[in-house]
Amino acid sequence: MIVYCVEVFVKKGFESDFIEATGANRSGTRAEKGNLRFDLSRSADDPGLFFLYEVYSDEDAVKNHKETSHYLKWRDTVEPWMEKKRYGRMFSPVFPDGAAGW
Repeated sequence: MIVYCVEVFVKKGFESDFIEATGANRSGTRAEKGNLRFDLSRSADDPGLFFLYEVYSDEDAVKNHKETSHYLKWRDTVEPWMEKKRYGRMFSPVFPDGAAGW
């Protein structure tokens, strides 16, 4: 199982557009085989800071996700709205154990 945590800093004035575009990407991602979770959170202190939390069954699911039309559209759409390059890290879950916990 693979967890991706991504910080996105969105330029002032583009926050609503970013949320809408990310919602469309989320819908497509949740329908993918191998996607177990896709959350979007917003900082309470900085309205332009967003956090994506994505969980995939394995590396193939991640690879396939990055080739989908909805992801590619999201990536190209939101990139000009970013204050700086998004920052993501990959993690291995400790709790919950295994896919049954998701």
